[in-house]
Amino acid sequence: MRVFTGVYSAVTTARNSLFDTGFLEAKRLARPVISIGNISTGGSGKTPFVIHLGELLAARGYTFDVLSRGYRRSTRGVLEVSGSGTPEQYGDEPLLIKGKLHCPVFVGADRYAAGLLAEREAPAAQVHLLDDGFQHRKLHRDFDIVMLNPEDLDDRMLPLGRLREPISSLQRADAVIVDREFPFSKLPKGRFQIWQIERKVELPSFSNPAIAFCGVARPQRFFNALRSQGMELREEVIFRDHHRYTTHDVNRLLRIRQAMPNAQFVTTEKDAINLGPQFASLNPVIVPLRVTLLNPESAVDYMFQTLSARHRDA
Repeated sequence: MRVFTGVYSAVTTARNSLFDTGFLEAKRLARPVISIGNISTGGSGKTPFVIHLGELLAARGYTFDVLSRGYRRSTRGVLEVSGSGTPEQYGDEPLLIKGKLHCPVFVGADRYAAGLLAEREAPAAQVHLLDDGFQHRKLHRDFDIVMLNPEDLDDRMLPLGRLREPISSLQRADAVIVDREFPFSKLPKGRFQIWQIERKVELPSFSNPAIAFCGVARPQRFFNALRSQGMELREEVIFRDHHRYTTHDVNRLLRIRQAMPNAQFVTTEKDAINLGPQFASLNPVIVPLRVTLLNPESAVDYMFQTLSARHRDA
């Protein structure tokens, strides 16, 4: 595995160097691109932050669209997401973003092609939000936001660890987002601003004990958040990230509840999408995961000041 990690690291470093030196050139869209990404595989809160940033932009009167890969979708090419679609068509996270922000959302492995379609089909949008875009260097971005987990600081590169890129890659970022309790002294120096966030679950009125299940990248973070809000968890059931639920999965969960008939199922919004037609069999309580900036006004001001300066210099 160490050999594969070394190879992965060398390839990643070489690829980034080709873009950094201009040997490979990123393609530009007509409108500014704000990228939200990370340097590790999953669980940093990218999708909740895309939703939060979209809400902040909308509150200021900005119009925008979202460009996403559409992870684990069965369709091909570039598509505009329909709110009545399925995760098989578009991926679970694009559907969640569409349902929350009610803005145009486009999926495509080639985010430049997705952006071109967006600029044709959603001409009113002033900016593009690029979901999970830090490693998609084929598309030029005008502002790079990177979500950073504390675990990333001491992690290894894939496949031994979860890092897609080394910590030194943060030098490309304009803003690095960390939790309030983040060990700031361990952050590398760079030109980026540090933005702090708060993560929380929006727990509805709830008195019964719970059977919590989820298919997210860092499930224990979800379970811990439920407990921190006073929820009594009788059972924790973990599925792989982006898991699409089957009848077999539902029957497994129902068998667990047979031993605790007063317990209520609890899950995330992403899992509710992936339950699809199985949702009615479980009727779970859906708990939204929220990520909010501690100083949103100053962060958004800085972002648009940077975009304006770069537009003048272009």
